[in-house]
Parts: sequence; structure tokens; C-alpha cells
Amino acid sequence: MEKEYLESARKQFEYYKMLGEKTMAQVSDEQLFWKYNEESNSIATIVKHLWGNMLSRWTDFLTTDGEKEWRNREAEFDNDIADRAELLAKWDEGWNCLFNALDSLNEANWDTTIYIRNQGHSVMEAINRQLAHYPYHVGQIVFIGKMVLDEKWVSLSIPRGKSQNYNEEKFAKPKAKAHFTDEYIKKPGS
Repeated sequence: MEKEYLESARKQFEYYKMLGEKTMAQVSDEQLFWKYNEESNSIATIVKHLWGNMLSRWTDFLTTDGEKEWRNREAEFDNDIADRAELLAKWDEGWNCLFNALDSLNEANWDTTIYIRNQGHSVMEAINRQLAHYPYHVGQIVFIGKMVLDEKWVSLSIPRGKSQNYNEEKFAKPKAKAHFTDEYIKKPGS
């Protein structure tokens, strides 16, 4: 059970990481920092928040509280990333921290209680908490991308007007067990 769950969770994290990356690849450097208004966040600010959260939650997550003393959550919302290179470095650092933590899980540590602000979680609950949080913010990144690109936006899923064709293609194939992300996330060498 744990192995199948971890594989599924990892694939879903990879899928949302990919959606964020495909959005950021479509927008200009200037658009990474665009905000709808002063109360809104830019793509860069959302990336900075995800980075801070990921480092805090997943660094030594089996042995230390997920809200680290060194985290400065308020500063994550300062729109002060210098450029695309810094943004992508933070993006990768955060995701790598998450994936390394997931890779460290095994039968021996699966029953560890994970604390976030002193609130105990099972390993699965801790993963699910972030599996809800990160897609929420990736959705914001995608939405901002769609707003700033307008008609230049390239769909990351089934384009408008193509649902019937997509479904016909899917139902033309025999039933098979597969993870929904398999067609989107290609492994190296495949």
C-alpha cells in the first residue's frame, strides 16, 4: 500500500511541477513579476512561497517540525526575486527537497509522526497536506499565465473545443490500469 501511494503521490507532484514549468516557459521575464494589483502575488512571489514552504516542510521532515525556526514566511511574499534564473533555481531547490524527502521513505519510517507547527500528522497526511497546497498555488501560476498571455496562451490540458476528440481517442483504446499523469510525465529514456 505505501509503495503504491508514494508512487502515485510522486507522479502527482511531478505533474503539477510540470504544469508550473510549462506556464513559466510561456511567459516573458517581465510577466513572471506581473501582479494584477497590490494585494495579488506574481508568479515569482508564488514560486518564492512554494520554495520556502517546501524547504521548511521537507528538510529533515521525519525528525524536525515542518515549520522551521529559520523560515521567514512573511518574506516569501516580497516580490524581490532578481530574475528568471533565480526564480528557476528556487523552484528546482524546493522541488528537489520534496522529492529527496519522498525518496527517503520506507517501511521502517512510514509510521513516523510528522509535526507541522506541533500538530501531528501521519506520513500520508503530511504528504496529502502538501499535495493539496502545492497544486493550489500552481493553479494560481497557471491562471496568471493565462491572464498575461491572453490569446497567446497554449493550453496545458485539453484545449477548448477538443474534448470530444480527446474522449474518442481515449475510449478507442482498451481499458488499462495507468496513472493519469503517465501520458504527461515522460521518464528519461522513455
